[in-house]
Amino acid sequence: MFFYSSSRRMSCYHYNLLAFTMTTLSCLFLRASSFTTCKALYPFQFINRLNNGGLFSSSRDESSKSTLPAHADGECIERSYPNFQLLQFPCLNCNYGYIIHDMKTGETAAIDTPDASRYVAELEKREWKLTHIFNTHHHLDHAGCNLQLKEESYHRYSQKFPMEQSVAGAGVVGDIAKIFGPKIDGHSIPGLDVPLAFPDTDTYTDTDNDRHDSSSTFLEFGNMQVHVMDVGGHTKGHVAFYFPMDKVVFVGDALFALGCGKMFEGTSTQYWESLKRLRNLPDDTVVYCAHEITERNAEFALSVEPGNLDLIVRVHDIKMRRKRGEPTVPSLMGEEKDTNPFLRGDVSEEIRRNVGAFDEDSFDVVFGKIRAAKDNFQV
Repeated sequence: MFFYSSSRRMSCYHYNLLAFTMTTLSCLFLRASSFTTCKALYPFQFINRLNNGGLFSSSRDESSKSTLPAHADGECIERSYPNFQLLQFPCLNCNYGYIIHDMKTGETAAIDTPDASRYVAELEKREWKLTHIFNTHHHLDHAGCNLQLKEESYHRYSQKFPMEQSVAGAGVVGDIAKIFGPKIDGHSIPGLDVPLAFPDTDTYTDTDNDRHDSSSTFLEFGNMQVHVMDVGGHTKGHVAFYFPMDKVVFVGDALFALGCGKMFEGTSTQYWESLKRLRNLPDDTVVYCAHEITERNAEFALSVEPGNLDLIVRVHDIKMRRKRGEPTVPSLMGEEKDTNPFLRGDVSEEIRRNVGAFDEDSFDVVFGKIRAAKDNFQV
């Protein structure tokens, strides 16, 4: 059950007004304030970090409620990192599609496959050959177009790269893209070629909660070693793909900007351990989640932690971005640590109080109460 004081209820207008006021005051009085490290300016630092880095050159039940397209004009955003180029483009109702391309080796990976036609169009535009498909989990808006994308890529590229066709006539499988995904979800991931398992176990049970010591495996992409992280909870086998050399992580629906995916299959203990693994990544890690639902997540976040000044300013920035038709993804792990309620159950007494947690509750139980509060949240 969700508990909060009626005196803390604020309209969106009042949140915006308060956010604007706090931003203005922090700018005017930062030098005079004794709080010289005031975090109220953090979103402006974040915007500068994104611009300087060239970044602006779900769950199913929640994402299905979106009324805004992920990016107003549907354009593909291109970004460059030290070891790969990245494409980000809207798909379906509010999904983001991602393609990464290693410039040295020519290897190209699709991160999940929500919309085959959009991926093929972006690949053809650049004449990139698809070599990998990385699935974070088995839901249809993440793995549903695996075979279609693989087959269409095969037929389109077989004419451009005739020498690479299988002499044995093996067909689509293995000739173009290899599909990588969690072994636990293997029965539900179309065309899975390379099941990703973790060293300590191939399965997860409700009593098997101590996976954090062996919660990563590795795969090679181009000249990079990719850390595959166990982030189960949204689904039991959910994984994230972390590129430490570039400080980039693709988290699927395990973590959203200001939120996390609904707990369809996992347990609160499993999910909390997964989120702590993500939270342990460096603050400057760039987080790419799979859905543009940040505005709705912000409403809930403010309802459980209205006293968080970092959050108030961030929400104001999010609303301004969305009015301009700009994406709110990616974000930085540092600001998720400061503002995302699902990462803050063990550090914020205000959140614990507002979701009805007791002093004796363990933090995984607290997380479960935060998740239940979000499931029942109504504006």
